[in-house]
Amino acid sequence: MTEFRHLSPVRLGAGLDRLQRIDQATHRAVHGAFRRRRLREMIDLAEKVDLRGRGGAAFPFARKVAAVVSSVRRRDCRPVVLVNATEGEPASHKDKFLLDRTPHLILDGALLAARALGAREVVVAVTDQGRPARSMRTAIAESGLGGFVRMVRLPERFVTGEGGALVNGVNGNPAVPPGRKVRAADSGVDGLPTLLSNAETFAQLALVSQLGPDLYSAVGTAAEPGTVLLTVWGADGRPRVIETPAGVPLAQILDLGGAKVGQGVLVGGYHGTWITPPAANRALVSREGIAKAGGALGAGIILPLPKGVCPLGEVARVAAYLGEESARQCGPCRLGVPAIARSLNALASGRRGREALAAVRQGTETVKGRGACHHPDGSARFVTSALTAFAADVEKHLADGTCGRPVRGLLPIEEEPAVAHAEDTGLRLTVDWTRCAAHGLCGHLLPDLVRLDEHGFPVIDGANVPRRLLADTRQAVEMCPALALRLSGANTGVRTAGAAR
Repeated sequence: MTEFRHLSPVRLGAGLDRLQRIDQATHRAVHGAFRRRRLREMIDLAEKVDLRGRGGAAFPFARKVAAVVSSVRRRDCRPVVLVNATEGEPASHKDKFLLDRTPHLILDGALLAARALGAREVVVAVTDQGRPARSMRTAIAESGLGGFVRMVRLPERFVTGEGGALVNGVNGNPAVPPGRKVRAADSGVDGLPTLLSNAETFAQLALVSQLGPDLYSAVGTAAEPGTVLLTVWGADGRPRVIETPAGVPLAQILDLGGAKVGQGVLVGGYHGTWITPPAANRALVSREGIAKAGGALGAGIILPLPKGVCPLGEVARVAAYLGEESARQCGPCRLGVPAIARSLNALASGRRGREALAAVRQGTETVKGRGACHHPDGSARFVTSALTAFAADVEKHLADGTCGRPVRGLLPIEEEPAVAHAEDTGLRLTVDWTRCAAHGLCGHLLPDLVRLDEHGFPVIDGANVPRRLLADTRQAVEMCPALALRLSGANTGVRTAGAAR
């Protein structure tokens, strides 16, 4: 169970000082009877406190509701309320915390919105089938909402929580982004207008309704009233969920979470930004405060990197994970993000130095704004901010090939990424020199295996192809314009480019 800590006043975590989980009876004793609100009244409440989505994009909640209302009126149908509790970001624990320990706050917010909109149903999307999911299922039963609220389990993947992927998954399709922009407000669950928001957002909506806008705004800042729920990773490698009023110094929150600024702090998760120690020491915990420090609060993840480890190696490990977790349905996701990860790993491993650094920078610029979803943009932001925040470490790797510090895997991921597994396939990539015309495509597709000489001809490491690069190697063989590449060895499935075609 993730440890909960807070600065007063405690709101989302009210009652958890004496109980492990807030059941329905305790929830009502702590927060009062459920108050049904008319649509205009609910929108006014959200506008008065400028309630924003807490899943990362910080989109105004009232505008989401207005978009759903417009679509409902245009189509003359009943909408759906969809709670995004998937939390595919492995560094985040706050939504699982709410599901596990205060599920009735999420339900109250979702029910408030559903009643105001005249919704057909509420859908709670989760990926976890452990305690958090069981707690929410129990809360639905405790509230007698089994006929109105249903839970849907989706795959545990990084991209599952993206809005389009979430809707696809709930509708029984693969939980990947649709590849084109479709607003859930226009066509969501079962093609109906859908109010889609993060679990904490609905919990915050419940608090605004119960407290009223004045009391809700008694803490926080004028621009960002209320409290913020954060996942803060301590020096012991464990996450704490922390509730704090907006506007508190980040250094104070790190101290409360048992952490220090270290070499730099990641804010917003793996689509977020690394900020330097001086910026972190000046920053305040709010959207505005983190933006001034050069980052974005995003999903509320605060992850400092301790001293004594290799920053580039740690970041390369996560970059490889992001490449593996991509939707793989557009070029920037399928090729761009993995290629960035390979180049970053080459830089961190002391291979190809400035060539690898140039490839990382070129790759991150190439994928920006070109993906079918935001995964390439977010991954590029994570990597480029690391190059800036850890500039001294980059220079050390360029000069000496290494910074001399180990990679300890301190940044949490669901499983070890491909970069950490170099299983030998027994296969070799070779060139038929009677065909090679120095097009150079192989060098761009396989920078970990192929470098180009000054004339554009490939120079290939004689080592066997590692399993992590097998799919990319097969693709390079397929795409060679001169049919000059060969993948040879047992069980290749591809002997020559010509045979492959």
